Amino acid sequence: MSSTSVSEPRHDTVASRGQQSPAGAGSATDAGNTRDGDSSSKKTLTPKPPPPEKAEDIQRRSYIVASFWFVVLFFGLPIWWKTTTIYRADLPLSQMMDWADGRACNPVFPIRIAIDAPTLRNEETENLVRITQQALDTPTDDFKGHHLQLEVSEPATANRARDLARNSNVALTIRLSPGDVATSSFDSQLPILDVAYPPNSIPAPNAASSGLATYLAAQLRDAFSEERDVMSYLLSTSSMPFEQRPPGSSQDLSDSLSKRMTRSVKYSRTYHLTFSLFTSGPIPSSWDIESAIDEYMKPILDMLGPIHNFTIDTQVQLYANPGVQSQMLSKEDLSSFINAAEWPLSPSIGGAPTVNFVVYIGNQTIGTASETGTSQSWLIPQWGSVYLLPPPSADHVSSEILKQPILTFTSHLLSLIGTPQSGPLPMRLSTLTRIRTADLLLRASSSLGSLARLSLALPSISIPSSVADGVAKSMHHLQLACSNLGGTSGLENARIADVEAERAFFEKSMVGQLYFPDEHKIAVYLPLLGPVGVPLVIGLLNQIKAWKKARKEKIKET
Repeated sequence: MSSTSVSEPRHDTVASRGQQSPAGAGSATDAGNTRDGDSSSKKTLTPKPPPPEKAEDIQRRSYIVASFWFVVLFFGLPIWWKTTTIYRADLPLSQMMDWADGRACNPVFPIRIAIDAPTLRNEETENLVRITQQALDTPTDDFKGHHLQLEVSEPATANRARDLARNSNVALTIRLSPGDVATSSFDSQLPILDVAYPPNSIPAPNAASSGLATYLAAQLRDAFSEERDVMSYLLSTSSMPFEQRPPGSSQDLSDSLSKRMTRSVKYSRTYHLTFSLFTSGPIPSSWDIESAIDEYMKPILDMLGPIHNFTIDTQVQLYANPGVQSQMLSKEDLSSFINAAEWPLSPSIGGAPTVNFVVYIGNQTIGTASETGTSQSWLIPQWGSVYLLPPPSADHVSSEILKQPILTFTSHLLSLIGTPQSGPLPMRLSTLTRIRTADLLLRASSSLGSLARLSLALPSISIPSSVADGVAKSMHHLQLACSNLGGTSGLENARIADVEAERAFFEKSMVGQLYFPDEHKIAVYLPLLGPVGVPLVIGLLNQIKAWKKARKEKIKET
């Protein structure tokens, strides 16, 4: 009862409220509630703008970006540049090109010639020397590499001519003697030119010319014509604008000089001579080579001492088969006679070039005489010489049997080292000194020019300090050689200059840089610098953009 009486009044109250509400009031209230809910949901979806940055925060961010760029620009880039820059030593490029172009030194060789006239008075000899010097100084061709300097010898003694001949400073001695007609001839062993003159050919004290002086000048030009031709050939074939070949030189002469230069071995202060005895059977098994060399070749080697040093070794090889089995050798067979695959030929020792001299004992003979030797021997350019001997009757080859082979080897050795072919041997050796000096001067100067052009053409190539030191040494010795042309000191300085120039040009560490161009550096560094550089660049751009925006707002406010 009590629960029923309580619930009924509540029901009535609710119903009565519903009856008292006007029509549509409930729907209007619901619609209002819906609009209020939509507006509140829209307000929550719209993002609120971030609070304005403080000025100190903007300034702090600017300092951070600036500090990163400061470290990159003033520490990172200098360290990278220092550690990756290729070292290039300073080279005197202009001076090197001066040597290469022939402006630093003009190779003019002074050649001293002494006139020994015991039958003439001192005044007559001096007058003859003066007139002859004038005739020599008159140019007859375009070659100016020689300067023949005449001088009067001291009063003659019993051995005066030989004393003058042994004087290393005098290239040639002219020994005058009266005769019926003007004739001239070289001494067989000494650098002496014997000239006979008619008694009435002595020039007067005030004469401007003389037939004898003209004759002497012509004989001197002929005496040094071979040297002049070789010098002209060297100058004309070099890359430097020196004097060219005389116009009168023929093509045949040029071809002959070219063959001679091709045949000669490269100049070296020391050569290694190897004497080999090869035999087709068990005999002979020994030979008297040491005594044969001492007797027949050693005197020439001693004369070559100021120019070259020589080391010698010997060997004997039994049952050696040549490269050509034919008994009669033709000229075409000579080039393949050496059996280098089986014969134990000695290599270069201590870096010195080796000259091989082979004596082969067998039944083979040469059908056609060789142009460079006898019918039993031939010369191999830049290698050595071969001599064929018939089988001896004994097991031992004596010194007498080896006389002709050793003499032939001596002649071939002089040809291989580039000795001229005319004149007595001492004169030929002094000519060889001047020729070798000119050749080395040209080679060293050409190497310096090539190195200078290489340095200019490849800016990224490494030039170590050793190259600069070699160039400095080469130029120093070139200057010494140029100031002492004609003597052994000039030859030695030219040799050192050539060695230092080649060593600088073929420096291993410098040549290796040719295989690492700038494209390789970009390929290596770009993957490393990209991830670091992109954030730095983007941060800098954003900071610049923010700075511009702040500046525009500040302008609007004002």
